[in-house]
Amino acid sequence: MNQSNQTQYEKMTGTPVLPLIAGLSVPTILSMLVTNIYNLADTAFVGQLGNSASGAVGIVFGYMSIIQAAGFMFGQGGGSIMARRLGARDLESAQKVASTAVFGSLLSGALIGLLSLLFLDPLIMGLGSTETIAPYAKTYISFIIASAPMMTAGFTMNNLLRYDGKASLGMIGLMTGAIMNMVGDPILIFGCRMGIAGAGLSTAISQILSFGILLSMFLRGRTTVRLSWKSASFRPSEVWDICATGFPSMIRQALNSIATIVLNTHAAVYGDAAVAAMSIVSRISFFVFSIALGIGQGYQPVSAFNYGAKKYSRLRQAFRVTVILAESVMVIGAALVLLFSGRLIVIFRDDAQVIEIGTRALRLQMMAMLFLPFSMAVEMTLQSTGKRLAASLLSSMRSGLFFIPLVLILAQLRGLAGIQEAQPLAYLLSTASALFFMKAFFAKLPREDGA
Repeated sequence: MNQSNQTQYEKMTGTPVLPLIAGLSVPTILSMLVTNIYNLADTAFVGQLGNSASGAVGIVFGYMSIIQAAGFMFGQGGGSIMARRLGARDLESAQKVASTAVFGSLLSGALIGLLSLLFLDPLIMGLGSTETIAPYAKTYISFIIASAPMMTAGFTMNNLLRYDGKASLGMIGLMTGAIMNMVGDPILIFGCRMGIAGAGLSTAISQILSFGILLSMFLRGRTTVRLSWKSASFRPSEVWDICATGFPSMIRQALNSIATIVLNTHAAVYGDAAVAAMSIVSRISFFVFSIALGIGQGYQPVSAFNYGAKKYSRLRQAFRVTVILAESVMVIGAALVLLFSGRLIVIFRDDAQVIEIGTRALRLQMMAMLFLPFSMAVEMTLQSTGKRLAASLLSSMRSGLFFIPLVLILAQLRGLAGIQEAQPLAYLLSTASALFFMKAFFAKLPREDGA
């Protein structure tokens, strides 16, 4: 192991846990904040084109979750294995995993794009579009499809950088793309009078730019591992290991997409205003949660690296620090949103019906999201330490096993009010499940380091 890799090993296994997690979290949080500010700005810009255009953003957001699901599966799966092998000081094996993950994600993104083009019309309607939203959604999604391979690989490389302890490098790629997108939106939408096509083109250009920057980090030797076609292995056992480890992320993102589709489909019964309102609420909620999620993502490489190095007491300490930090920022964020919920909706769509529907849904979400940091930390611990089945089960609960049935049942029993209440209830139920998984995991974790 060369000096640079030895220094990285000592950093991940010897730096005090609180400053280490905080240091790894800051670049991730900044990246997510800028990306989410772009998402909110995109929603606000497109919202000026009307309720149907605003609803189209929510429809395509569900599709982008599918692309993200593939990227996160390869990125989280490859990153978790890579970090554990780096912790065990097996650099050659770690490089093989990283290369396989990136090339695998490129191929999966190309396949997703091809299938989407072949079945574009049914895809748009299947995502929960109405007849009036469909033309806007079809225009917007065509640009996303064209950039799907680069988007998928970009998500993968960003996750690999985080697990390598180089989150600041990932931040550069993501933030550059997001800033480019924010600048491009008003120019293309209004300046060039492209309308919603301008929003789609701006997103595609920014994603391709991010992909190029992230790839350059690996090719220029800024990382512990290097990417190369020769190092990649497409043996079924190698690919299966990555995909199985990353499956919790895949299922989480895929279920988020399905949940968005189910939500849009049921909200569409109450008109474009309801679809637009729930789309706005989703964007605001994710923005608030992104800070807590960034802390969790800063914790993941610490968890995986120290588990691979058999430093179990350090893993326990890192888990406690993560929960306390993430919960603290969530309380502050939720309090601010509850205080200004109505005014926040107005920023994105000044429509009386959208404001009424969105304000109630946003308040309910914020109260329930106070429980999310704990379940997030448990889920990330299970995945980063290779507990595939437990991580997959927990991932499937919040947006799948709990949320989808709740939407279907409550929409029948309570109409639009039930649709607004389904997600908060799903958060509460998934937190109770996370408590069970946490106790089971730490009960089996060795008490002594190196055991």
